[in-house]
Amino acid sequence: MKKHAKNTICLWYDGDAEEAARFYAETFPDSSVDAVHRAPGDYPSGSEGDVLTVEFTVLGIPCLGLNGGPTFKHSEAFSFQVATVDQEETDRYWNAIVGNGGEESACGWCRDKWGLSWQITPQVLSEAIADPDRAAAKRAFEAMMTMGKIDIATIEAALRG
Repeated sequence: MKKHAKNTICLWYDGDAEEAARFYAETFPDSSVDAVHRAPGDYPSGSEGDVLTVEFTVLGIPCLGLNGGPTFKHSEAFSFQVATVDQEETDRYWNAIVGNGGEESACGWCRDKWGLSWQITPQVLSEAIADPDRAAAKRAFEAMMTMGKIDIATIEAALRG
């Protein structure tokens, strides 16, 4: 019998958990679709044989996609924060999410086509806003506040003053 993670993030979808899981597995390293489970009987938003849950991993984090129907929607109250090492990686993830029916938001946030929020956060930004030089940190923070996708060169310039 398969050993299950002690703690798993359960994400609610409206019938498209498998599509979402496959997109995440194709987009991010250390990600996979681990199992697809079909409903053994009818349920409020589906029928016997429909995909009910999908076990998947996103960047090493175990998740369960639940096809629960249209009742609940994702919100920014939950997001995946992805630490990136350079502009190329930042652009790749941002463009994959936004380019696959998602939408841009502010300060490094975007939403995928299923409404799940992502923070595509270059490590240099996290370090800059925590810089012990509070004036430099404030400049970097103020630069970030004007951005959708984070531009690392602009953050670094702001940090330098």
